[in-house]
Amino acid sequence: MQGMELSSGPIDYQDTGGDGPVLVFGHGVPMDGAQWRKVVPLLDGYRCILPTLPLGGHRRPMHPGADLSHRGVARLLGEFIEQLGLDDVTLVLNDWGGGQFLLLEEQSRRVARLVLVACEAFDNYPPGPGKALAAVCRIPGGLRLLTQLMRIPAVRSHPKGYGGMSRRGVPDEIMKDWFAPATRSKAIRRDFAKFATSAPGRETLLDWSRQLAGFDRPVLVVWADEDRLMPREHGPRLAELYPKGRLVEITDSSTLVPEDQPEQLAAAIRDFLHQTGAAPSTGARPEGR
Repeated sequence: MQGMELSSGPIDYQDTGGDGPVLVFGHGVPMDGAQWRKVVPLLDGYRCILPTLPLGGHRRPMHPGADLSHRGVARLLGEFIEQLGLDDVTLVLNDWGGGQFLLLEEQSRRVARLVLVACEAFDNYPPGPGKALAAVCRIPGGLRLLTQLMRIPAVRSHPKGYGGMSRRGVPDEIMKDWFAPATRSKAIRRDFAKFATSAPGRETLLDWSRQLAGFDRPVLVVWADEDRLMPREHGPRLAELYPKGRLVEITDSSTLVPEDQPEQLAAAIRDFLHQTGAAPSTGARPEGR
């Protein structure tokens, strides 16, 4: 794991290295790059970069005054891409959809392609149980109590909560690790609550969504057919929103497509990259990366 200091605080990240086209992966709440652990090995020939964004699963707290709204975290992601000096980036998102709002910022010039995998869109911020999470975060001590409850395996895996995000089931040690930072640190809980309660009103979200139609580069929308959090109709609607959007539907999967159908997802991403001028490098990755 490597680290970088940004204007809002430290960001840790993984980087597979190599000279192939660059893919930057976002993640869900309060997850990290482990969300993509089954997919990245199937993308040989690409440089895969996985930042741990301040969505509650990060290990080091952000500055107290950091803007951790959806737009704020999107700008932070753009700053991260700039600091690494990356261009022609393919941005890949799953669950958290706020990374799309980077396209409304000046830093969007570095994004050449977008892959949206079963993620928040339109006015679905936050989706389903996320609304209850936001309500808990507004109660003094509420998030601390929730993170303590999340130490119980049966609570973590409950099908009406995080357990329902995957048909295969996220390994308990992975999910436990996602909640561990907020369980241990008051400052991480502060960041978590700040983000979880940051979604603007419906009209603002829909206005931002309309503006996304100005992104004229290729977009792949990958939607799951058994997703309880992201409405089925949002997949085709997103593909229509973007001028160069295309839709792939994945069967037998819930929100966490990288968990449920990593092979199908990796194949869809590879096909999309080939078709849009980002063929993989044939060179070997550097040792130790």
